[in-house]
Amino acid sequence: MAAFDVGADDYITKPIKPRALLSRMTALFRRDSKGKDQSTKITIGDLVIDKSSYTVKVKNKEVSLPKKEFELLYFLAQNPNKVFSRDDLLQNIWGTDVYVLVRTVDVHIRKVREKIGDDYISTVKGVGYKFNLP
Repeated sequence: MAAFDVGADDYITKPIKPRALLSRMTALFRRDSKGKDQSTKITIGDLVIDKSSYTVKVKNKEVSLPKKEFELLYFLAQNPNKVFSRDDLLQNIWGTDVYVLVRTVDVHIRKVREKIGDDYISTVKGVGYKFNLP
């Protein structure tokens, strides 16, 4: 069917029975929630990043991070040992509809390092930044 070729998950033929519609919607929500059950907490050594509560703990001590610093740290920690350029980080954290200078990433990285320590995020000269696993 053409609908499945363009990305449809399911379809209902007319006439639509309300009970069938509700059953299919329930199944769709159940399928969608299975992906969300995955933990939003990342634990690496003494560092714990919990996206559900937007908290960061280093050696069991809570560290306060503004939203963008938290999102930057969480994104890098989700992709350990992968190098991201400043442009990649700008697109993934700030998006394309906001005008932000490339050096903004450097400032946010510096602030995150000040709060959690220098061991977790390293600079790859001429390329960008990566999150290090111990």
